[in-house]
Amino acid sequence: LVRAHRADALVLEVDMCRCAERFLQSISAHQRSAAVVFVHFAHLFGYFNPGIGLIEFLAAELDAVFEDIRPDAVKVGMVASPALIHVIADKLKAYKAEHVVVDPVMVATSGAKLLMDEAIEVLVQELFPLAEVITPNIPELSVLTGAEIADEAAFEQAAKKLAAETEVNVLAKGGHFADDASDLLVLADGEEEKWYRGTRVENPNTHGTGCTLSSAIAANLAKGFDLDESIGRAKSYLFGALLAKMDLGKGNGPVDHGWNLHDDFFEN
Repeated sequence: LVRAHRADALVLEVDMCRCAERFLQSISAHQRSAAVVFVHFAHLFGYFNPGIGLIEFLAAELDAVFEDIRPDAVKVGMVASPALIHVIADKLKAYKAEHVVVDPVMVATSGAKLLMDEAIEVLVQELFPLAEVITPNIPELSVLTGAEIADEAAFEQAAKKLAAETEVNVLAKGGHFADDASDLLVLADGEEEKWYRGTRVENPNTHGTGCTLSSAIAANLAKGFDLDESIGRAKSYLFGALLAKMDLGKGNGPVDHGWNLHDDFFEN
């Protein structure tokens, strides 16, 4: 769990630690402070034994957040098990949470499995309906739709299918394509759409980029921007973080989340 707050905006993250770390860094760059209290084991080469955590502890933590400084947005990332998803969904409904961003984290870049098979249906049935937007990458979009995605046309069709089936706005993240880094927003009706074109940055350190993007979207929703502008601002922020080309650690390192602390993303 991560809390991030300022006098006029607060964002809540419900996540396992690695994605929460990306959230912490991203939120900090959007003029927020944060604290991580949910942990699993990882380094820049991969993930190990994703922790399940205590259900009662998670429930109490969510109560403590919502009953004190109510979050203006919520980002849900890697949650691993059906039991955790049940708790999160129940609390978000009980507190009528707003601006919920669900990043359906399933498989790490390293190939490590991050979501139990039995949790996928629970995620779709219980958390997706609460979301303002869900943000699957190409492998996750493939799992959720059963589609093989080898090109942009298949990517677009899968995003439309998921939006229509779930009746939720879908931001399909195209960062796994080799040629560019364009994302597609399909609204809940499965018809209206918008491309957010992006240029691929030659940078070997891309660890946590998807988590960073969804967290930055939540941060901008908390600031009062609409979904379209929140996505655009989040992509611009992530592009700059990649361009900074921070080189940290021996494996696939993170982007530079603090690249623009004293400019647009900090001041506005």
